[in-house]
Amino acid sequence: MSFSLDSAFGIHQYALGVRNARSEILASNLANSDTPGYKARDVDFKSALAQAMTGTGSDVVNLTRTDEHHMPASTSVRIGNELYRVPLQPDTGDGNTVDVNVERANFLENALMYQTSLEFLNQKISQLSRALKGEQ
Repeated sequence: MSFSLDSAFGIHQYALGVRNARSEILASNLANSDTPGYKARDVDFKSALAQAMTGTGSDVVNLTRTDEHHMPASTSVRIGNELYRVPLQPDTGDGNTVDVNVERANFLENALMYQTSLEFLNQKISQLSRALKGEQ
């Protein structure tokens, strides 16, 4: 009988990676809110998730196998389709398009979704652990 972590964990392992990459982008936007000429960026979550699931992200890292019994694996660590956000407010003269309130709201929403995916993964791991121990 074959066992696949992809089938066991479903989409949540990929969603976690995309949420992590998105949190880095949103944090960068917040950090550069006073930088003249900085353009706020974000990712299209749906297309980034599809890229992560198919392994077609911009930087794919192949993990090294130190034993022939290890499973081959690769993981996408960076999302390649960053987009610029359309500003909701007029330009203040410095060319910066970061709206701190929008970025904070997006960051908090993304953090909540990250936590949700993490909870789903924890539940799956707990179920697998119980199954391996023969518990119900």
